[in-house]
Amino acid sequence: MNSHQYYEALSARDRRFDGVFFIGVKTTKIYCRPICPSRRPHKQHCEFFRLAAAAEVAGYRPCLRCRPELAPGNAPIDSEQRVVGAALRYLDRMEEANQSIPELASTFRFSDRHFRRMLKKQLGVSPIQLMQTRRLLLAKQLLTDTKLTMNEIALASGFKSLRRFNSLFKERYRLSPTALRKDSGNGGNGSQCTFRLSYRPPFCWNSLLRYFRRRFYRGAEFVNGTQYCRTVMIGRSKGWILVEDEPEKLALKVEVAPDLLPVLLPLIARLRRLFDLDASPDPISTVLGSLALRNPGLRVPGAFDGFEIAMRAVLGQQISVPAATTIAGRVVERFGERIETPFSELNFIVPTAAKIAAVPVAELRQVGLTEARATTLAGLARAVAEEKISFLNVISWEESVKQMTLVPGIGPWTAGYIAMRVLGWPDAFPHQDLGLQKALSVKKATDALALAEQWRPWRAYAAMQLWNSLEEQHELSSHLS
Repeated sequence: MNSHQYYEALSARDRRFDGVFFIGVKTTKIYCRPICPSRRPHKQHCEFFRLAAAAEVAGYRPCLRCRPELAPGNAPIDSEQRVVGAALRYLDRMEEANQSIPELASTFRFSDRHFRRMLKKQLGVSPIQLMQTRRLLLAKQLLTDTKLTMNEIALASGFKSLRRFNSLFKERYRLSPTALRKDSGNGGNGSQCTFRLSYRPPFCWNSLLRYFRRRFYRGAEFVNGTQYCRTVMIGRSKGWILVEDEPEKLALKVEVAPDLLPVLLPLIARLRRLFDLDASPDPISTVLGSLALRNPGLRVPGAFDGFEIAMRAVLGQQISVPAATTIAGRVVERFGERIETPFSELNFIVPTAAKIAAVPVAELRQVGLTEARATTLAGLARAVAEEKISFLNVISWEESVKQMTLVPGIGPWTAGYIAMRVLGWPDAFPHQDLGLQKALSVKKATDALALAEQWRPWRAYAAMQLWNSLEEQHELSSHLS
């Protein structure tokens, strides 16, 4: 990126750029992280560096407020911080798999003692304290916003017993769960679980639904008017969810099947990624300029499950979106697990990597795949099932993309698409995409890449705006015809 683009990322204070670069302030000779809470320096006083070491060689000393040594970067000094950042993202999987802290430590090839010490050093709290806070805050939300019983809330928040839940809640908040529910005016009990996930406005819900409507897994998800519905399997828990926008409350309302209450914590984390709820639209719109005027607040659709989107990317190689959607529906119906739901459109769960890895290539071809694409899908599924590729404990998105391209048939376009939707990299831009080239009125991928430079560091959002403009044109032409 150039200095202007670095400064835009600094202005956004987006944590996804933490560790990607550092800012040297010429007037103070101090260098900072892009999320530093200090007052933002003027652009002409800034110098940008890829590594902390480069800033120090240039004569800058580290900021005492944001502490550059804690940034999740690529310099040797940052190795522990990168692992801690990955471990935080991995906590969702730890909940799903019911892993212990020692098992999580072994995932990153550390001893249990060193791993705990490292987390305490970087975060100021132990892994147990961190997870307890997450569980208590979820319980507080459920007490206030739902009519679940105390037992159901304790279970949904990740506590093994109601007694432990009550004890820790009183210890931390100096108030009993019953008293909090009474104060909130949410009396009564019931098994329905409906809660809200907040976002920063503007939020272009209709554009998200349009995107999902054209790329859904038939039988496992569907868009019903202004609602998004899908089946869910997390660990051993299976069920369904229904999501709709409540713009007056700046939140999405989520209804969850009772069978999913034991995995509510990882479910919420997945939903926030799926709908890109943590994005800050204002700084993104500033960089995108006129490109963002038609659909302000457009998000980058994320991934409810990493393999699910990676498989969809392979199915969509070199064919149209409707054709890929048809094949995706066949994959679900042939290899997915059946499930009963209140919705006639939801009958299956999207097959896992392990399930697809066990299917012979010849059988994969029967859903309409070419020999080459079936081989690629089988290779990707095996790599994910054997954990050679992971979409959760990603320390470096560049390294993750590199590992994906080692699978025969996974090229730059597929890896770039996965970087956008699964890894959540805001500056990913799959410039080989023919749709993007059409929207930009160019015939070469290199020309599309050159034009996209103006939208750094938010090129993924620019790609979504361009794709969205094509889909709006498609809907208009279909309506006129």
